Amino acid sequence: MTDQNARFFRITEDADNGGWPYGVGPEPADRAHIRVKAMLVAVHSDGTRHLVSSNPPSSENPQGHHRLIGGSVELGELLQDAIVREIHEELGARVRELKHLGVIENIYRYNGEPGHEIVALYTGRLDPEPADQDATLIESDGSVVPVVWRAFDDVDARIPLYPLAALPWIDALSPGAE
Repeated sequence: MTDQNARFFRITEDADNGGWPYGVGPEPADRAHIRVKAMLVAVHSDGTRHLVSSNPPSSENPQGHHRLIGGSVELGELLQDAIVREIHEELGARVRELKHLGVIENIYRYNGEPGHEIVALYTGRLDPEPADQDATLIESDGSVVPVVWRAFDDVDARIPLYPLAALPWIDALSPGAE
């Protein structure tokens, strides 16, 4: 391993965070750093919809926004293992027919704060599937977030879907896509 690679993989411990590696322990991660995520385009059994979280209004999206389900990759965790774990933790479901679609980069603002993610994008089906109405997921901090089945054919949708870079993959999964 070169010195440059050694610097890349070095993890510093933070005495103010109980000795946990920076951004790993009980304190929230610094949003000024790039985060690694795994997200799922969870296709409904009818093939016309996919599951998204329904998030509250923000300064950028006063009507709220939808986001693909998934979450952060933990230190030492494989991307595929991360999406399986996140779905189980948040929805209590297993992922069937898991397929890796690609990797996207997401640079964004949320309530005026910048964010940057590298996202491993997957598709699959959930077992069991969340209900068509009043379904939720539970975040790692215990907060409950509504989830909805969003139509693939959503060209007139008033609520944006993030990450934006996932849209070509989502479009390719829609019924009738070639």
